Amino acid sequence: MANIKSAKKRILVNETKALRNKAIKSKVKTSIKKVDAAVAAGDKELAKTSLLAAISDISKATSKGVYHKNTAARKVSRLSKAVNTLA
Repeated sequence: MANIKSAKKRILVNETKALRNKAIKSKVKTSIKKVDAAVAAGDKELAKTSLLAAISDISKATSKGVYHKNTAARKVSRLSKAVNTLA
């Protein structure tokens, strides 16, 4: 356990940030699963609307520093490719 006041504060701040990041990542994963489920079901309209929501969630997570921009681009690319194969 930390003895220095600033170290104790860092522990608390890091816990708070970790919880925030975990919630954001969970939201992104859920939106990705919705797109994948729509693609698996073959529902093109639902897939497109779910894709827009997922891209929005991924972009928000990236702007908050939860994901690296290349990771976000890769996720968006894979989802877009999956939805475009339904055509």
